[in-house]
Amino acid sequence: MAFGIEMGLGLDGQGIGQPARLDLEELLATRLLVQGNSGSGKSHLLRRLLEQSAGHVQQVVIDPEGDFVTLAEAHGHLVVDGSHGEGDLQAIAARVRGHRVSVVLDLESLDMEAQMRAAAAFLGGLFEAERAHWYPCLVVVDEAQIFAPAAAGDVSDEARKIALGAMTNLMCRGRKRGLAGIIATQRLAKLAKNVAAEATNFLMGRTFLDIDMARAADLLGLDRRGAERFRDLARGEFVALGPALSRRPLALRIGPVTTSSRAASPTLIPLPQAADADLRAQILAPAEAGFAYPTRASRAPATPRVSPADLMRELAAHRPEPAAAPPVLDEAENRAGCEAILRGLVAEPEAGRQSVAVVYQDFLVRCRMRGLDGERVGLQAFRRSLSVARAGIDAAPAATDGDERWTQAQGAAAGMPEEVQGLFLLLARAALAGEPCPGDAALARAIGSRSPGRARRLLGYMESRNAIVCRVDFSKNRIIALPALGCETAPGDPKADVAEPAAADAPDPGGSWGLFAAE
Repeated sequence: MAFGIEMGLGLDGQGIGQPARLDLEELLATRLLVQGNSGSGKSHLLRRLLEQSAGHVQQVVIDPEGDFVTLAEAHGHLVVDGSHGEGDLQAIAARVRGHRVSVVLDLESLDMEAQMRAAAAFLGGLFEAERAHWYPCLVVVDEAQIFAPAAAGDVSDEARKIALGAMTNLMCRGRKRGLAGIIATQRLAKLAKNVAAEATNFLMGRTFLDIDMARAADLLGLDRRGAERFRDLARGEFVALGPALSRRPLALRIGPVTTSSRAASPTLIPLPQAADADLRAQILAPAEAGFAYPTRASRAPATPRVSPADLMRELAAHRPEPAAAPPVLDEAENRAGCEAILRGLVAEPEAGRQSVAVVYQDFLVRCRMRGLDGERVGLQAFRRSLSVARAGIDAAPAATDGDERWTQAQGAAAGMPEEVQGLFLLLARAALAGEPCPGDAALARAIGSRSPGRARRLLGYMESRNAIVCRVDFSKNRIIALPALGCETAPGDPKADVAEPAAADAPDPGGSWGLFAAE
């Protein structure tokens, strides 16, 4: 044992045995759970542990009842009032770790929910301290079932969650930050299992309920007869097990302490003598004028809950004021605005990679922002127009102006599926202008895809419908002929990549190919 503190004397079959020591360095590397019914001596045990280890290691005590504030005078602990704000408590905890000061967080003046929030804030400040301040520290939490309850109680779910999260961090992840959790509870059944399960050292005191005895015996590895032993323990007697205490269950009696709690000891006090006439008159005298018995401030009345049925009836009876009808736009003006929005969408590089449904939703939102009726354009018409716009052929090239074959190409494209209309017109424009056949990357961008393979599959589909004929010359350049128009493209490299057009190069809205044709 590197450094041991004496907790008391062991108990054997014949009576008092050898001193029972606790390895402090081993305790810092593990955690301790203390369990016992009210009056079993848990607070006495914690006080003995704190007194014996004071001066050797930093100590932080979460004290919900104000029992440990007397350590301040005897051992120099700093008493921190829990009524500080949560932000202040976190800052105080960070300074405590940096200066290695032993403190007692006094929560006596707060109600249960405020105690949970204050303890969670203080533990969070200890846990989130800078790495340079991760010094060894004992963190003692008395009445741990308050801060890590096994089930929801009278407090809000938010307060319970933050307190339980802070306790879980202390017991599960605190060791790497130098925080050794020591928790004490009246009943194991009231304590959250994920918090209790992280302890490797145990001190089990007197308990009477079968469920608590069974859990205590299970933690200590005792059989049913051993579990019955917890009922026979006297005040201040505990059964110890753990690497910092004993490798085998060891019964011990906790030694004396030098400080005491502020709470009065439950001892008998002689009653006063029978009341005489004067005392009787004083007690039964009428109350003075204006006297009011001090009472606690009453809580504000709770807001009555609204049932789902009442809420549904209220919604059914609600009649909103009719909204003013929007002005009716001219059909040509609305179509021109929608075409401008579509060109703006196609000019954006990212929009060219999105699905038709996503681009259509964005199109409708932009129409509403500009006061246009985008709903007049159905999804099918939008799909066809988007395919044409993505191909960049909304305006016929100069070489085809006045050429009847361009009008013929538009008619042939109208009878094809929407997905290949723009692709066919792109090839028709290149063929009529005598331009090289577009590469796979350019064809893929025309259909709004990143996959050149998909563009090649669409070419195969159009060739199977006799709309185009593909051939490759001796230089492995691709040539596409359009039998219906009697023309073909110049040879073009299929692997050629053409830069995407910038937004400034978007087609002119005044082109001859209308994106949204009148229905």
